[in-house]
Amino acid sequence: MVVEISSEIADWEREKPQKFWDPSRKLLRSIRKYQGVNKNTILGKLLSKYWVLIHRFWSVVTGAEIDLSCQIGGGLLIPHPNGIVIHPKAVIGVNCLIFQQVTIGGGGKPPIINGHTDIGAGAKILGSIKIGAHAKIGANAVVVKNVETGTTVVGIPAKVI
Repeated sequence: MVVEISSEIADWEREKPQKFWDPSRKLLRSIRKYQGVNKNTILGKLLSKYWVLIHRFWSVVTGAEIDLSCQIGGGLLIPHPNGIVIHPKAVIGVNCLIFQQVTIGGGGKPPIINGHTDIGAGAKILGSIKIGAHAKIGANAVVVKNVETGTTVVGIPAKVI
């Protein structure tokens, strides 16, 4: 039985830390907590500074560069966060999967990645492009053009297979 993962409804259970040492999920939690703090109160300002410190710690541990202001949908999985770089204004949909050494960004407007997109290790998604829901980006692919919903792309530059 194949379970279809939603591209619209976030599965927050995917992001919950599973054990004490769970760097990728704790990095995501620090981003979520920072974004959820009301920075207009004294307590909120203190909490936001605390979550910035926690975020910096987990960023160093994981080697990931994910800005605190990123628009990341719920249910993101980053099993091996080493070397992941995400543009601060990139938009990532719900229930996505991003492997190590992935770069999402580039000049102009950053990419928009729709829900349940799987991005293989070392892939680069560059420029103001859109990736459709349920798309798959192969390892080390360099994506510089839009990718349709449900499509798999591989290669340099990425081509549909």
